Amino acid sequence: MSHKPTITESLEFPQNSMIPRAAFGLGFAGLIASFIGYFLQPDQFFFSYIVSFTFFAGITLSALITVMLHHITKASWGTVFKRFFEVFSSNIWVWAIFFIPVLLGMQTLYHWTDPALYDKASEEFDKIVYGKSAYLNQTFFIVRQVIYFAIWGWLGHKLYKASVEMDKTSDWGMTTLMRKISAPGIPLFALSVAFAGFDWLMSLDPHWFSTMFGVYFFAINFQAFWPVMILLVFFLQRQGILKDTIKQVHIYDLGAWFFAFTVFYAYIAFSQFLLIYYANLPEETLWFYNRLEGGYQYIAYGLLIFRFALPFLLLINREAKRSRFMLGLVSVIVLVMHFLEIHWISMPANHAGDAHGLHFSWIDIATFLGLGGMFFGLFFSKFKKESMIPQNDPKMDECLSKSYHH
Repeated sequence: MSHKPTITESLEFPQNSMIPRAAFGLGFAGLIASFIGYFLQPDQFFFSYIVSFTFFAGITLSALITVMLHHITKASWGTVFKRFFEVFSSNIWVWAIFFIPVLLGMQTLYHWTDPALYDKASEEFDKIVYGKSAYLNQTFFIVRQVIYFAIWGWLGHKLYKASVEMDKTSDWGMTTLMRKISAPGIPLFALSVAFAGFDWLMSLDPHWFSTMFGVYFFAINFQAFWPVMILLVFFLQRQGILKDTIKQVHIYDLGAWFFAFTVFYAYIAFSQFLLIYYANLPEETLWFYNRLEGGYQYIAYGLLIFRFALPFLLLINREAKRSRFMLGLVSVIVLVMHFLEIHWISMPANHAGDAHGLHFSWIDIATFLGLGGMFFGLFFSKFKKESMIPQNDPKMDECLSKSYHH
């Protein structure tokens, strides 16, 4: 005879917790240091900023697609994490504000903004860039960003509000509303994220193109989302928060998703490389050539080992996904490699001064800590406003009753 599972611990985030304030403090300190870096090394600042912005915005976007997939498939496994996904994705509109420095630095970041490239009378006239001018122009670029963030912001806000409303009213009809939002939201998300990848990173080198870059951009971010979730849950439980509600079986599920999208990431990344290698077209291969010399080749080798081979070999074992030490270790390694991969994609386009070859700057750390602090400060400040777990979700009992399948 089955019984309804009960939650015996508080579902309210401690209101006197210093975590949000500490995160915001770190964020403001990092942003101030970044601002100083802008005056000292403006070119380096903008490239460091786009790397850190992509890192945290990508995690936020991954939370949005996760919650939409959860609704559209009527899944129960992640109900205990659903408020995490919703809070992350409801903060997407803030990243529109954090994108403003990218717009201000377009002339530094994006070579295609140089008017001389489009002047046929100029010695710098570039036929390839000129041919892409209908898409690669500043006005249309800005319009696209407004469209992207409007789509993401609306989806994140509506799904969060509907979920919180269901907490307060016990109106299970909200689940139907959230599915109706998610159904068109998923294809809109897919298109907008793919084109955001083209805009933010691929157009840093306007001569290069890859039809797979959109899904590659999604893959690198979605793989990195799961270790963020794993480490966040571990951190909260070390503070005595949700220790009984989020069980080991739920953490195992996070590890399973982490493993699955490690394989997906490797498949997409290798396929993109193989297709370009096999075609051997100069306008395509040059992009990889620039990232396999000058020290960047070591990041490429590291990605193969530490972002795919090591996580794959460790997490393929069921017991590893039950080990907090193993999950935590692999999560940290993959997140470090995620940052390095975005750096590897972006930095070779920085041809300012002595920037040729692999290089790191203190501004990389400052922008990462600044945006990272704001990322978690925003999360925790909203996380403590409502129940940390959806209280009236019809799938909650099934989720809490979950056990290992042997």
